[in-house]
Amino acid sequence: MSHHDQAVAHISSYFDTGSFQADLGRLVSRPTESQDPRGQPHIKAYLTEDMPALLEGMGFSQEIFANPKPGFPPIMVAQRLENADLPTVLIYGHGDVVLGQDDQWRAGLKPFEIVEEGDRLYGRGIADNKVQHLINIKALDAIIATKGALGFNVKLLIEMGEEAGSPGLRDFCLAQKELLEADVLIASDGPRLRPDVPTIFTGARGGIAFALEVNLRDGANHSGNFGGLLRDPAITLAHALASITDARGQLLIPEWKPTSLTPRVREILAKLPAPQSGVPLDADWGEEDLTQTERVLGWNSFAVLAMESGVPAAPLNAIAGSARAVCQLRFVVGTDMDAIIPALRRHLDKNGFHQVEISMEGNHHIFPATRLDPDHPYVDFVAASIRDTTGNAPDLLPNLGGSLPNDCFADVLGLPTIWIPHSYAGCSQHAPNEHVLKPLCREALIVMTGLFTKIGDDGLPDRGRT
Repeated sequence: MSHHDQAVAHISSYFDTGSFQADLGRLVSRPTESQDPRGQPHIKAYLTEDMPALLEGMGFSQEIFANPKPGFPPIMVAQRLENADLPTVLIYGHGDVVLGQDDQWRAGLKPFEIVEEGDRLYGRGIADNKVQHLINIKALDAIIATKGALGFNVKLLIEMGEEAGSPGLRDFCLAQKELLEADVLIASDGPRLRPDVPTIFTGARGGIAFALEVNLRDGANHSGNFGGLLRDPAITLAHALASITDARGQLLIPEWKPTSLTPRVREILAKLPAPQSGVPLDADWGEEDLTQTERVLGWNSFAVLAMESGVPAAPLNAIAGSARAVCQLRFVVGTDMDAIIPALRRHLDKNGFHQVEISMEGNHHIFPATRLDPDHPYVDFVAASIRDTTGNAPDLLPNLGGSLPNDCFADVLGLPTIWIPHSYAGCSQHAPNEHVLKPLCREALIVMTGLFTKIGDDGLPDRGRT
């Protein structure tokens, strides 16, 4: 029996005997909420107890580092270094989760207790990101257990603040370039495009959040006495927002339109199925001359996340003194991130909205856009491995529609970045009733075991273009 077949048999048994579910249940039971101070002791325990338990017997050294930004969660790096002449793979994951929303889960479910219902396993953080790095770690374990060695070096980075914007991660990578030196990042987060077909994506859209505010006066004034005499800040803000896109959401700020939707990228996107979602999609929303796949994976999108003027829950017969909207631009490579806000300022001024102020919504929530050349030899290598293991060609996305701290690895560490997600779009990530699909998890364990076996047996191809 080949190394590949032995490792696949081992990982299949790990899933089929219930060991996978037991390990995942222990991880989910930690309420590692990075947006709640009460999560801090659980975040520490995840790194000092749960990760060492998973890595026990695998020959990894482990070190926990203080976050470069004081007050934020620590970062763990574990290493298994077999030979300096072998390739090195950096694996990333995050153990923190969003708020549990305990009172919003349906009857029979609890956020920090794994619950099995048919082919689903429920729990907060189960899809984002605990199952994803568990699968990758156990795939490595299967190879070590059956072959005795990986045939390559591994560095594992686990952060605990991704759901709070990965504070300190970029600074950590800058300071620890030598420690994190590798040939490639292979990591897992986000959803597959289709639950029954593996996905590869090589980057992520960037994201920048900001607030638009109109502050005209202190307090509100009676609408009967002053209606028609005082400017309404909400109306001014509404018109300012409406100037950013047309009525179907097409961008009207030239600098916000990317230059990277090349014929090659369009060719790749054309091979993908239409976006799948649990809600009906609006065919008449977004850039009219683009397909829906191009709109979400190859273009930029503007959204108003929240708006407020006056007291919506108890409106008065009064003209408010101020209005505020929290907005976001998701953007792909080919967009000058540093020009986004200055271009918005010029646009507002040009259209007479000098009274609209722009303020940033926390700089740690800004993610640059990244994208590895989809024709990079490592992409072909990984796709071929997945195809050989499953019999299906994976869906290849130039980038994820959402945002990840991939710039830390692509830009700071200079690595080719390949992401293989182990969830699906309907997993209720960041929402009540978050879950994973058992058949998808089983296949993902086999996919990653096959890929890591191939790296150990064949090495990595020539790095080529980045």
